[in-house]
Amino acid sequence: MSKATIVWTKIDEAPALATYSLLPIVQKFTEKVGVNVEERDISLGARVIATFNDILPEELRIADELAFMGELVHKPEGNIIKLPNISASVPQLKETIAELQSKGYPLPDYPEDPQTEEEKAIAAKYATCLGSAVNPVLREGNSDRRAADVVKKYAQKNPHRLKAFDENCKAKVAYMTEGDFFDNEQSVIVEKANKVTIELNGKVLKELTDVEDKEVLSASFMSAAKLRSFLAETIKEAEEKGLLWSIHLKATMMKVSDPIMFGIAVTEFFKDVFEKYADEFAKIGVNPDLGIGDLLKKIEKSDKKVEIEADIKAVILNGKPDIAMVDSDNLITNLHFSNDIIIDASMPPVIREGGKMWNKDGALQETLAVIPDRSYALMYDEILEDAKANGQFDVSTMGHVANVGLMAKKAEEYGSHPTTFKVSENGLMEVKDENGTVLMAHKVEKGDIWRLYRAKDVAIKDWIRLAHERGAITGDPIVFWLDSIRAHDANMIKKVLEYLPSHLAEKEIEYHIMAPKLAMRYTLKRVRRGLNTISVTGNVLRDYLTDLFPILELGTSAKMMSIVPLLAGGGLFETGAGGSAPKHVEQFLKEGHLRWDSLGEFLALAESLRMISQKSNDKDMNILATAIDKANAAYLENNKVPGRKAGQPDNKASHYYWAMYLADALAAQGENKELAETFAPIAKELKDFEEKILEELMAVEGKPADIGGYYRPDDEKAAKAMRPSETLNKIIDNI
Repeated sequence: MSKATIVWTKIDEAPALATYSLLPIVQKFTEKVGVNVEERDISLGARVIATFNDILPEELRIADELAFMGELVHKPEGNIIKLPNISASVPQLKETIAELQSKGYPLPDYPEDPQTEEEKAIAAKYATCLGSAVNPVLREGNSDRRAADVVKKYAQKNPHRLKAFDENCKAKVAYMTEGDFFDNEQSVIVEKANKVTIELNGKVLKELTDVEDKEVLSASFMSAAKLRSFLAETIKEAEEKGLLWSIHLKATMMKVSDPIMFGIAVTEFFKDVFEKYADEFAKIGVNPDLGIGDLLKKIEKSDKKVEIEADIKAVILNGKPDIAMVDSDNLITNLHFSNDIIIDASMPPVIREGGKMWNKDGALQETLAVIPDRSYALMYDEILEDAKANGQFDVSTMGHVANVGLMAKKAEEYGSHPTTFKVSENGLMEVKDENGTVLMAHKVEKGDIWRLYRAKDVAIKDWIRLAHERGAITGDPIVFWLDSIRAHDANMIKKVLEYLPSHLAEKEIEYHIMAPKLAMRYTLKRVRRGLNTISVTGNVLRDYLTDLFPILELGTSAKMMSIVPLLAGGGLFETGAGGSAPKHVEQFLKEGHLRWDSLGEFLALAESLRMISQKSNDKDMNILATAIDKANAAYLENNKVPGRKAGQPDNKASHYYWAMYLADALAAQGENKELAETFAPIAKELKDFEEKILEELMAVEGKPADIGGYYRPDDEKAAKAMRPSETLNKIIDNI
């Protein structure tokens, strides 16, 4: 009988493929200390199926695992290792539906422009699968993201290359100076539990019945007219200065607001095309929010297909200015699909590459990075200007920037999807309490993007507690990235000043409260001196900073530990911020080589076991956690990270070596004789058969892999493709 259970999430793309190889190893090792590791399927395909269980035949229905896990995070025994999942865009959702339909699932098509009540109901159900559908359910705690010491030290000893900035570099960040979310923000702290309505010209758009005492409610809007005018100015500026034009948004997570902003960027950059074919686009249902990629699919049946394609290509090849590319060889711009330009993944490379992005010729070119909203653009502006003035960062000496992020209870902008609206008519947006008192009000115009976002008092209190705890443990200063000029941040500062003193009375630590631009300046001065700093931020900056600094420090955000101490007492252990790596899957299907690095999973497993050990005082689990630490160090020191090219050892081989190092560490420890005796022969076998195991693993390199589906792989085929060594399988399965 197991002493504890860890839930391992089955998700999508590269980390899902890696799981077919890694999980059998993990389960065999953890069994020996009484821990059951069970897999729960919360992949995009599984979520779609579960959402439509009511219309599917019984044999095709599956359990709603996300709902199960949504309950688990509210229990003290909750312990989840969460791998990166797809934050689904509409094109990805449509591809998933099509694949499931081809496999015999009688699912309805996704209605892009729902007209009937039935279509609206279908669209509403599919909407629950879009964007960040998983994270708000599971993140019932605040975020503690940092690099393990072994990872940071390895990166400093083996620094990846950052490109130098050219003298007189012209790259810059462009942002709005009026009419953005920053400019229009209002905020209130609710005085008692309340019912709140959101109204446009007196018509109720949304009713919130769960507003709590001391909750922070904030609202703002983006002027569509001022956004369009701003984008036109940036296009002109990029042309005049010979810069590559690029836009950086978060259309996957901010699934209502940023896709609209993205669509406005699409129509502004390709303005002549959209004006010339306005009638044709209306007739075939082109939606610019879905990008040029979707437009090219829509025109397949148009009589003007060839003409439209030629005009789009002409803008990309001959238009002014040049536009940043996602794929130069195939002329895929960063206006192709909204999920191709995720800001937290697209801005760090701008710094890494010396202020440059890839152009249509496959060359790096200095870019004008367009980030409309000042709420977050200013900190990117600060780091770019710092690097231009002081030179590129030195990976071998730079300090570490950890993060404590507010995200419990769907805090702030990332939880705002249900309360974000594209304004349907000119007028007044109002937030009213149950007595009809107006809490916040904005004069808006048709097409503007208005949103309300929230932060509950219990989540804020825990965030401040966790920040103090990390500062006390490490001795590093903590910096609250809060801007007193922003209405929302001003209220958050009040909370910090109210709740932090009681923690300081127990243990004094160094802390600062600074606007993001100044916080970035302070942090970078420390980074350049080799000093560590803890950033304490809201939900969005948590996401942005824990990609930005790890990519500069470690080469990838996938190597960060992401620990979420759940409010109920359990733990959520996220395996890095590296995304689900679709390019890795593309390579694997083509040539059987998976370059996904599972280090994030290795790190998460150790922390998960350590939490159980600390709560139950179970020494065996701590022995295994410590052995995993040693295996992780050996994995890095012996450079068993997957190679990038077919013909090099890949993810499958990295799992083999990690298992060997782990068995060796367990055999060598002296605290538990039985564990040592169990794993000594395993370690010997894994070492003795190294040549044969590698030969079997390498035999599949360079050959196409068949996994029976992209969003819904065939488990048997995928397991066979990811476990091709009979020798290794036999050793592991017989533990």
